[in-house]
This record gives sequence, C-alpha cells and structure tokens, in this order.
Amino acid sequence: MTYAVKEMFLTLQGEGQRAGRRAVFLRFAGCNLWTGREQDREKAICQFCDTDFVGTEGTGGGKFADGAALARAVAALWGENRDLAYIVCTGGEPLLQLDAPLIDALHAEGFEVALETNGTIAAPEGIDWICVSPKAGSEIVQRSGDELKLVWPQPGSDVEAMEGWDFRHFLIQPMDDVRGEDNVRAAIDFAMARPKWRLSLQTHKLLGLR
Repeated sequence: MTYAVKEMFLTLQGEGQRAGRRAVFLRFAGCNLWTGREQDREKAICQFCDTDFVGTEGTGGGKFADGAALARAVAALWGENRDLAYIVCTGGEPLLQLDAPLIDALHAEGFEVALETNGTIAAPEGIDWICVSPKAGSEIVQRSGDELKLVWPQPGSDVEAMEGWDFRHFLIQPMDDVRGEDNVRAAIDFAMARPKWRLSLQTHKLLGLR
C-alpha cells in the first residue's frame, strides 16, 4: 500500500490525557467526513475541523511506497534514542490508511503507536493508544479505547450513550471557533456537571507549537 502523508513533525502532544509528551505527529491526507475544501464545509458531516489535511506537500509529507519506508522516515524525525519513542497517527482520518503492515513497521522501529480517529472506522489490532473524537451525525463504530475526546459544543451528541462506551478516560474539549470564550465556558460547565469527564485544552496552540 502507498501511504499519502500530509505532514509529519516532532513536537509535544498538545491535547488529551497525554498532553505534554514528546511525539512525532504523522498526519495522513484525506478524511471521510469532509473533503477538506472550504466550499464543501457547510455540507460536510464535520464542519469545524481546524486542520489542513489535503494533499502531501506539508513539512515531511509525501507518498511512501510501503510501511517500512514511512516508519524509517518517522524514526529519522525522532532521533537515535528510541526509549519511550511515541508517534501519534492523525489526519484527516488516519484509519483510511493506517493498517497492520504500517503498525508493525512502526513497532519494529521502537515506537508506541497512538491513534486519533473520528471513530467511524474500526481500528486494527496492535494500536497502543486509541483516542476517539466523535462527530455528531456520524455513525461511531469504534466504541472502545483509551480516551474519548468530545469537542464541545456539538448539538446532537448523545452524551448519555457515550458514557456507556468502553473508554478509560472521558475528555471534553472546547471547540476552537469564533465563539471561543463561550465554548470554553460551556466545556467547563459540562465537566462540572458530569464528573466522569475531564477538561482538555489545546495546549499546543497556547504555547505556539504545531
């Protein structure tokens, strides 16, 4: 399989339960909930995406002929010492491309493999950390993992049902749009009303990181 990668870079994880951890971010091109084109946003299932995942021209991006080639490029970004090596596979929707051969190749290079997905595609075996960020109006099939990260507010989200899914951590994260301050307040109020959920902030944006 040829993998289309928008960008990859070394940074600190900015969101969720593992915020602050050194990581290689591998952003795959493409998504199944939005084309990535602004003219299609209003008709998309996910209308609030803040990420450019179109094409392969980003930093470290390109097309990779197989899992081994992509894993070598990831390893080069991390450096020689692979102790606690960590990669976050994201998108777009990474499960359109992330498969067993690539997971195996990343493990062979010494990486713990994390996934950030919208949950509409079942995750393959072997992923070490699964974060699902459900989008209202989509059919969630991946209902288990390590963290459920709900961007808020999202009218139509069935929070009661989500609380019955099999996740270790439940996170509520303010939507980053023009209503930013109101969204932060709404997320705080949500966490105060529902103790099962923990507030998650996009710390990479606060710190000026990618």
